[in-house]
Amino acid sequence: MRTFTNLVIALTVASMVAACGSSRTDRTLSGAGIGAAGGAAVSTVTGGNPLTGAILGGAAGAAAGGLTDEDDFNLGDPIWD
Repeated sequence: MRTFTNLVIALTVASMVAACGSSRTDRTLSGAGIGAAGGAAVSTVTGGNPLTGAILGGAAGAAAGGLTDEDDFNLGDPIWD
């Protein structure tokens, strides 16, 4: 049950912050990075495996960033632009 809870939390965090940037590539990369960080942090806090959280969060963030349009979520330009 704990693994499922960690997965839900990681996916929620990743989906909330995954859409930074204007191009699909920017959004996918920033989503992966933010999702991995969020997933690792949530897994650490909830007593799970941070590596698993980072992998799941990164995958969810990359998917959310790559599958959404700039109009769906617009958190501004990425830091590297």
